[in-house]
Amino acid sequence: QVQLVESGGGLVQAGGSLRLSCAASGFTFNYVVMSWYRQAPGKEREFVASITGVGGGTNYADSVKGRFTISRDNRRNTVSLQMNSLISEDTAVYYCKAPVLQQGRFPAWGQGTQVTVSS
Repeated sequence: QVQLVESGGGLVQAGGSLRLSCAASGFTFNYVVMSWYRQAPGKEREFVASITGVGGGTNYADSVKGRFTISRDNRRNTVSLQMNSLISEDTAVYYCKAPVLQQGRFPAWGQGTQVTVSS
């Protein structure tokens, strides 16, 4: 089965750093674009960052450019999100996304990991 499992979330003070990881299984990981999204309470789920499978090209939301870095390890089937200079607005549940079917739904989403940035 397709499975995406996020980890690394937690509580951090503003200005601090956190590293999220997403472990992928059940599909060919190497050549697909992997993405991170986030959703704060009462808000729409929003794009954070993505990375291509071949050249490792990245794309970031304007709100996180210069602070977040997405990376992947195709040997371990993982995608990571290094988050630096965190601010309160970064508080959200962070989700890993893959462009594959997952139990009849598309795309596949992880269960999410909570990131809370305190003042």
